[in-house]
Amino acid sequence: MQAIRRNILRAGGMLPVWLVPALAHAQDKLDSGDTAWMLTSTALVLFMTIPGLSLFYAGMVRAKNGLSVMMQCFAITSLVTVLWMVAGYSIAFGGAGAFWGGLDQMFLKGMGTDTLNGTIPATVFMTFQMTFAIITPALIVGAFAERMRFSAMLLFMGLWLLLVYAPIAHWVWGEGGWLGDKGILDFAGGTVVHINAGIAGLMAALVIGKRKGYPTTPMPPHNLMFTITGAGMLWVGWFGFNAGSELAADGTAGMAMAVTQIATATAALAWMFSEWMTHGRPSVLGIASGAVAGLVAITPASGSVGPLGALAIGATAGILCFFFVVKVKPALGYDDSLDAFGVHGIGGIVGALLTGVFCAPALGGAGFGDGIQGIGQQLAVQAFGVVATLVYTGVVSFLLLKVLDLLVGLRVSEEEETEGLDLSQHEERAYSL
Repeated sequence: MQAIRRNILRAGGMLPVWLVPALAHAQDKLDSGDTAWMLTSTALVLFMTIPGLSLFYAGMVRAKNGLSVMMQCFAITSLVTVLWMVAGYSIAFGGAGAFWGGLDQMFLKGMGTDTLNGTIPATVFMTFQMTFAIITPALIVGAFAERMRFSAMLLFMGLWLLLVYAPIAHWVWGEGGWLGDKGILDFAGGTVVHINAGIAGLMAALVIGKRKGYPTTPMPPHNLMFTITGAGMLWVGWFGFNAGSELAADGTAGMAMAVTQIATATAALAWMFSEWMTHGRPSVLGIASGAVAGLVAITPASGSVGPLGALAIGATAGILCFFFVVKVKPALGYDDSLDAFGVHGIGGIVGALLTGVFCAPALGGAGFGDGIQGIGQQLAVQAFGVVATLVYTGVVSFLLLKVLDLLVGLRVSEEEETEGLDLSQHEERAYSL
């Protein structure tokens, strides 16, 4: 099945390997049902960043920084939209190549109203992928919240999109991408989105350093109503993220939706009960974080596993992400403000690896990648993809941060940090006094 889909991809020259529509829809003829679903999915994924992630993150910071986090998410949405049109889409999906798609489709050259990607307009596919490119750098914001200069943030995110996100998207999903050719399974972005953003966030937290007073000064979330509302928006929007990645309104999209719901609910409960047993009571922040961990972990597996696999992935992600955030991060002492690495990095790794197990038909999965036989071989490919992403993203992100720190400075002054980024960076307040 996957070999046939890859041949279709090579003939079409634009669709990523793991996002090719089902064979019943794999002809260059517009399908209004598929198009309607993808228009909806695209809107859902954009909804995940603004307002979903914006509220989720803004509620977790102190009141003096809430508006700055929302501003960062909004500005990233705008910046990435323009850069994706100019060059990002071309690098990721513009042509064949092991490491990048080239620059032939800069400024969306050759893309018109009648241009198709399989059964949907090329413009819809491009915009759908744009929403993935938007939320990935926005996730990184959680790692350095409350202490990075706005101008430095914009420079880093723009460079990171073109030098890190777009190439890795091509590696996994693009025509001839070297990880895709190895048979990696990443249906909706475990490596491309979550591990990618998680390790970049960790590098940012390490290079910028800890917030003033961390960890001795209490820094509780200022508005958990924002956070739980944002988490709910992320949960709803994620159906576009995962089920939309089939690029068709078919049975695979339906299963992706089902396993997304199952894994998310399971992870939310797993985190809640882990916290309950550890701290004596369940928290709103905990169940929201657990739900996001489940969403993250099921993302790479959503087109490859069945309900039992989703249950196992959700439970594992909820428990391991809780343990990493509550035990490992304090032990290591780094300041990942909103746990971008602890939830997205670790959850992405869990999901990517367990995809290699529960994709097995014997366990209710949809089958292995191209040319792969058996769980062991698939698991090895998944692990290789995880390591490749961690190394490339970690090194390039670290270098970008170091260079920008030398050129423009990454961190606000101590006085500005004390005052809060809302006032020091934007001269506005989230709340009137």
